[in-house]
Amino acid sequence: MQIPLQQTKKWQKFLDDTGATTFFEETDDFTYLAELKTTPLGNYLYLPYGPYTPHKNSLKKAFQSLQQLAIAKKAMFIRIEPQTPSDTKILRQAAAQAVLHGPKHKKPFKIKKSHDLDPADTWVLDLTPDKSAIISGFTQGTRTRYNQFAKKGLSVTTSKDPDDIKYLVKLQHKLAQNKKIGTFSEKYLKKELEQDFATLYLVHYTPADEKTDKIIAASLFFDHADTRYYMQSAADLDYRKLPATVALLTTAIFDAKDNGLKKFDFWGIAPDGAPKDHPWAGFTDFKKSFGGQAVHYSGTYDLVLKSFKYTLYKIFRVINRLKRRIFSN
Repeated sequence: MQIPLQQTKKWQKFLDDTGATTFFEETDDFTYLAELKTTPLGNYLYLPYGPYTPHKNSLKKAFQSLQQLAIAKKAMFIRIEPQTPSDTKILRQAAAQAVLHGPKHKKPFKIKKSHDLDPADTWVLDLTPDKSAIISGFTQGTRTRYNQFAKKGLSVTTSKDPDDIKYLVKLQHKLAQNKKIGTFSEKYLKKELEQDFATLYLVHYTPADEKTDKIIAASLFFDHADTRYYMQSAADLDYRKLPATVALLTTAIFDAKDNGLKKFDFWGIAPDGAPKDHPWAGFTDFKKSFGGQAVHYSGTYDLVLKSFKYTLYKIFRVINRLKRRIFSN
């Protein structure tokens, strides 16, 4: 298992560019990147897809180091998302054993399951077979859309110019209004595109009777180690009958293969056994139509240091969500 991008110095640079306060620690036993988050009730530490531990026995040492950092920063809790192990019993055992010496810190962590932030379930396509074998793994519908997208006036370009993020932002805002969903700010997305690991893909539509094109889909892709990740994305629903997203993804997939990458991570699917009305059901089926297999992680957990403040924080979050729901209707 490779170190997740979100637990590297590269991601720390991105977070620092956004003005975040971060802490990076690397030993033979573990690596972690923690971001200090502030709330009206106090601080907490967040480790996106972290800590990284090459062995399950390393978790205890990672938790002890994090506990020292949390105490120093007066954090209420530490939000973790370890990619391995997927066995939550090991997480709980490590949390129970991570007891620092001293009169104030003899109690073990309380570990609480939290709402998953980064996907706990994702879909990964193997890029090592030849191109024809990858295409044969597509469903018939996706294969047909792939073969026809150029004939329908679609083409795909790439950009690393941060100013071009405006195309993705415009599409996301339009989609957000239609679907009533939240989006990242233009400043945040621009900072992502400024990073070495990011590339913006744009789908252009040129009708047969016109000379000018219109950008109808866009996505950011991140390259890390041997994997390309499908990240921020949006498409214009006015052109939903065109295979814009298939054009976008297949181009990104085969570019990644040509660049020597070994895997393509579609970044998030509904969990196994999810009901048909699960909010991610539609795009889960779409991602699976390219072939691949599911990969499962532990999910998001909170290591609680201050139980009373943590309880108040959770209540505060519920109230805020209710307010947003009421005022958005």
